[in-house]
Order: sequence, then structure tokens, then C-alpha cells
Amino acid sequence: MNFRGSVRKRVIVWVLIAASLIISFYFDKEIVKALSSIRSSILNEFFLGLTFLSSEIVILFVLTTLFVLHYNKGKRRWILPLWITLALSGIVSFIMKYSIHRLRPFQQGIVDVLPVLEKASHYVWNFSFPSFHAMLVFSALPVLSKEFPKLKYAWAVFAVLVAFSRVYFGLHFMSDIIVGGVIGYAIGYLVVTSEQRTRFGEKFYSGVRWIFQRH
Repeated sequence: MNFRGSVRKRVIVWVLIAASLIISFYFDKEIVKALSSIRSSILNEFFLGLTFLSSEIVILFVLTTLFVLHYNKGKRRWILPLWITLALSGIVSFIMKYSIHRLRPFQQGIVDVLPVLEKASHYVWNFSFPSFHAMLVFSALPVLSKEFPKLKYAWAVFAVLVAFSRVYFGLHFMSDIIVGGVIGYAIGYLVVTSEQRTRFGEKFYSGVRWIFQRH
């Protein structure tokens, strides 16, 4: 793809994201009500499974293991950038949540939430905007796209489903997950760009490997 085509593609993507965000802000309540109306026991179990898989501990463990165990040891330089990406997602999400103070849909009485989710410490991260889960899963996408291009499509589908599940359960509005996903991807992109420019992850891994070789 030439430079002009690449720019055009990016412009189209950003226009679609902006349009989706504007629409979601106007119809947030209607969207979350509509999605809650399609709940079923099968969908509930499926999305509950995704909720577990998208926890920060599981994602950190799975993705770290992917880089550690890969036969190409050069990929291990991306472990530190991955950790920084996930950590920044948590920090940025925390700051934004407690700055904006937007209540979740079920806290506003717009929809009901499953008892298992209401009891699952969602009051610890008491506010809705932006979605931490969406930010977390989308932040890993640039790193995976760089080192595991064949895996990026599967991860993108996983990220979309995780984000969708947050609205489905009444834990977030559509605008929460769009903003969370965009910011998360931006964080991942900036960390990848920084690693390519400074190679801080490679230097860190080389230093750790040298320490272990000496002992």
C-alpha cells in the first residue's frame, strides 16, 4: 500500500471512530437497554467467560508466556514494553474514572446487572468512563501486531467481544468502550514506537540475561 493509500485508510478509520463516538454519546442509554434485552443464559455464560479471560492478571500471564516461550528469543525484548503498556492502561483508566465520575448504567438504574457481577468488586473501580477492560485489551494490539501479525486478527476479535460484553452486562456505555479502546490502542502504539526508537526493552532484556548468565 502506498503512502497516500495508507493516509486515506487512517483518515477513514478515524472518521468512523469519531462518528461512532458521537452517535454513542447521543444514544448511550438506548444502546445499553437494547443489548441488555437480548441476554440469555448461553450468552451470559459466554460473556462471563470472556470477563474472566480479560482480567488484567490473566492477560498479563498469557501474553507474557507467549513472548517468553516463543522459539524466537528476540521477541522477549517486547516483554517490558508489554508490561509498561498494560500498566499505563490501568493508570490512565484509574485517573480518568476518578476525574470524570460517570456512574455505570446499572448504577443509574437504566438496566439490571447479574448478581455475580455486582458482587465482583466492580465498586472498587466505581465509575464507568472509560472502560478499563476495553483499554486493556486494545492496548496490547499494537504490540501483538508488531511481533505476531497472524495473531493480531484473533486478538482484535477477542478485544471487540470483550468490549461488547461490558455494554451487554450493563457495566458500561458504548461511549465508554469506544474511548477506552481508542486510548488503549494509542498507548500501545506509543510504547511500540518508543521501543523501536530507543530499544529500551531490548536493553532491559539484555541486562537481565547478562545477570542470569553471570550466576
